[in-house]
Amino acid sequence: MSTEPAGPVPAVLPAGQPETANAPLSTFTRAQLALRNGQDRDEIWVAYQGLIYDVTASRLWRRGNHYEHWAGQDLTRELDKDAPHNANVFDKFTVIGQLK
Repeated sequence: MSTEPAGPVPAVLPAGQPETANAPLSTFTRAQLALRNGQDRDEIWVAYQGLIYDVTASRLWRRGNHYEHWAGQDLTRELDKDAPHNANVFDKFTVIGQLK
């Protein structure tokens, strides 16, 4: 199984910045996302509402988990159901790509 992106090399955009024709986002599978859990690789990524965010620099995610949430997963359902904060928490993270 390949761990390479399913599309072009990712355009790293600050969160909240719209995709442009010059900077299309790569698409990653759930399996590719799962490898970025802070344990299998140094990268720590999470998905939320179809976008994948790089949370590697966050001290709150340094071990691959944040409270009961684990990196390398789509956190949309978990966060929409019981998170004490809203989607704006992702504005400080870089968008890596889209979840397939």
